Amino acid sequence: MTRLGVLDQSPIRDGGSAAQALAESVALAKACDSFGYHRYWVAEHHNTASFAGSAPEILIGKIAGETMRIRVGAGGVMLPHYSPLKVAECFKMLEALYPGRIDLGLGRAPGTDPRTSAALQPGPKAYPIDVFPQQIELLQQFLADNFPPEHPYQGIHAMPLIQTLPESWMLGSSVQGALYAAQFGLPYCHAHFITPEQSEASVDAYRRNFKPSAGLAQPYAALGVNALAADTAEAAQHIAKPRNLWVTQLLLGSRGRFISPEQVDAHPFTLSEQGLYDSIRQRGITGTGAQCAERLNALGAHHGVDEFILLTITHAHADRVRSYELIAAAFGI
Repeated sequence: MTRLGVLDQSPIRDGGSAAQALAESVALAKACDSFGYHRYWVAEHHNTASFAGSAPEILIGKIAGETMRIRVGAGGVMLPHYSPLKVAECFKMLEALYPGRIDLGLGRAPGTDPRTSAALQPGPKAYPIDVFPQQIELLQQFLADNFPPEHPYQGIHAMPLIQTLPESWMLGSSVQGALYAAQFGLPYCHAHFITPEQSEASVDAYRRNFKPSAGLAQPYAALGVNALAADTAEAAQHIAKPRNLWVTQLLLGSRGRFISPEQVDAHPFTLSEQGLYDSIRQRGITGTGAQCAERLNALGAHHGVDEFILLTITHAHADRVRSYELIAAAFGI
């Protein structure tokens, strides 16, 4: 059976607050735990009015403490901003508190604008993107506590020392991320909701180039997919309008909060907005629970993936909970 997971960006609705968005993330995680989802990932974004999740390692601890079974993790930590040692210690601490339930998803996107990215750096100069593979290698060595004797960091231990490790993932929206996952023998999740046109090539490159590691003997691939279900297909299309307009405006250089479907109906679309909006609307998987499951299964069979990580954004919190409930029921998890 294909596993189902959740990607939560903690969206902030128009007229709402960041605190409200975070409380809804916790409530949604508890609901998805009861619905049978396998994992729940929270995203990392900075300096945006759209999303409240700027520190996934903190939100992970809160959600793991409020749930019972579901795996909880980062989707993901934007590693170029951070020290591999510090990331290892944060996630080993989480794993010590919630053994066997913590995921560490790694990405190389900035998650913000260039000026904010520069402000996130601890020193005068950012890590260049070409050292990302070295950062991954250091992080894996700190997690496993297995530096070779001649390594300059030999004898430095990421604390606490524990018996189990968080499950590391590579996240990506291009073939390059897939190749990093293959190189280090990590499970890979492609962001289909960002670059659906690169999904097939990325998953194929991952499988063809995969090198077994101590943690993973065979390739394991997932797709991060935008999906929204409602009791009727018409209702789902209506509820999907806020995210569709938000993505449209993001691609045109604007990042605001999520307005209501009725506000979208009243929005004075420009010609450029309308064409892009129609394209975005057709990209998402939207319908009843059964219709979403049918399309997801077809997508999974085409790509040969083992798991879906579902991203669902609605204006009303209850609609988001209902969407995950309907898809879980349609999959029979």
